Amino acid sequence: MTADRAAGLLLHPTSLPSPYGIGDLGPQAHAWVRWLAKSGCRLWQTLPLGPTGFGDSPYQSLSAIAGNLLLLSPDLLKEEGLLTRDDLDPHPDFPEDRVDFGAVMEWKAALLQRMAAEFERRASPDLRRSLEDYLAAQADWLEDFALFAALKQAHGGAPWTEWPEELRQRQAQALAAARQLLAPEIAAHGLLQFLFSRQWTALTDAAHAQGIRLVGDIPIFVAHDSADVWSQPELFHLDGAGQPKAVAGVPPDYFSPTGQRWGNPLYRWEEMRADGYAWWIRRLRAVLGQVDTVRLDHFRGFEAYWEIPADAPTAETGRWAPGPGKRFLNAVRAALGGLPIIAEDLGVITPGVVKLRDGFALPGMKILQFAFDGDAEHEFLPHNYPVHCVVYTGTHDNDTIVGWYASAPESERDFCRRYLGCDGSDIAWDLIRAAWASVAEWTVAPLQDLLSLGPEARMNYPSRAEGNWGWRVRPGDLTDSLAARLRELNTIFGRANPPPGALHEARRPE
Repeated sequence: MTADRAAGLLLHPTSLPSPYGIGDLGPQAHAWVRWLAKSGCRLWQTLPLGPTGFGDSPYQSLSAIAGNLLLLSPDLLKEEGLLTRDDLDPHPDFPEDRVDFGAVMEWKAALLQRMAAEFERRASPDLRRSLEDYLAAQADWLEDFALFAALKQAHGGAPWTEWPEELRQRQAQALAAARQLLAPEIAAHGLLQFLFSRQWTALTDAAHAQGIRLVGDIPIFVAHDSADVWSQPELFHLDGAGQPKAVAGVPPDYFSPTGQRWGNPLYRWEEMRADGYAWWIRRLRAVLGQVDTVRLDHFRGFEAYWEIPADAPTAETGRWAPGPGKRFLNAVRAALGGLPIIAEDLGVITPGVVKLRDGFALPGMKILQFAFDGDAEHEFLPHNYPVHCVVYTGTHDNDTIVGWYASAPESERDFCRRYLGCDGSDIAWDLIRAAWASVAEWTVAPLQDLLSLGPEARMNYPSRAEGNWGWRVRPGDLTDSLAARLRELNTIFGRANPPPGALHEARRPE
């Protein structure tokens, strides 16, 4: 992280406006980047960008590297000549304020399937050559992912542990037969990943041209039903049937009295260490090819992680098991030439976690919403911040500031008002101002807080398996007056981006 002060907003691309039921990487995303620059912000933080499975969670992806095809912009595909207006209209009358994931998936999957079938006929020679170059450069992960995705599709979406034994065990003859039988589907998945990469690169180039740096997100664990676990089961604690022997989660905490049972398989860290953590380095290198800095989710798990018996119904039963610690971070730093990482150091934080974080000079996180349930010594109060940290009004797992304030105990509300010197009538902006005024190098707020929205705009309830991730900003909410209000804060607290149109090279945090 650089030593300069910067501010930004947290918004997942799915939350952007678009006529196709879900935010995508098209015109509205480019308009968002221009608006963000107009507001004086220098950071855009997203959630993980991978393809989602059951529950639509970006933190339970089918791949640690692949992109989410729901983010592909039909408008940009039309501009490239890969779709026609007849392909796009009429389209379903999707809601503007939330993502109906089921309806969007059904419509978009059919659209992309038609587009892939017509690609050779409609694509320019230059685009076809670019596809060939991409497939060759990304073969080390893409070949396994495309085969996995085609097999999953051929088996009606069933998890890989329910496929025939010869495919579960990746027997060479069965895989060769599948590659031949499913060749068109495998090619289509490669093509779609190429188009995702192309659209995302265009968007990040536009952001960099406006002086905006991208902050991404890497979940510490991967989904059990993923190309990664299927293709390299030796790296995970699995039984003979491919099922996890133990699963990941966290013990009872602020979000849930029974803890959070995430269900992800656990890593065999000793196997990963044997080859120099090659899988992790490939994963980090791929994500840092998309963004400038990455938030490393559940950083404390690299020091010690909560191991839950696979048959336990909640996370109340478990034990702390040692993580890979400094050996892992040393290997990553050597391979990547640096650690452009924000350590998500929330939850049960021990002296060992602090030592690991500080030993590598990684900035930690401060959540302002958590600051008012104690006294003046609370570590999340702005007067206690170190400079080298990132302060958030809240994260994707929190209620909005307005929702939190409405439901918080009166003792917290009273302390909050006294601390901020306010009456609570504009509580979201009062907290934003306190975060922006702090000594923290970087500060980030969810867009929902900037819009002073209530709990209806919450992105995720950590203890709820379904019904999350659907919030969308309405067309017209991103006004010039809102940008001017935020630019004023960015200016007076020394966080402002140069005015739009002033081009400068985006620097990757050191």
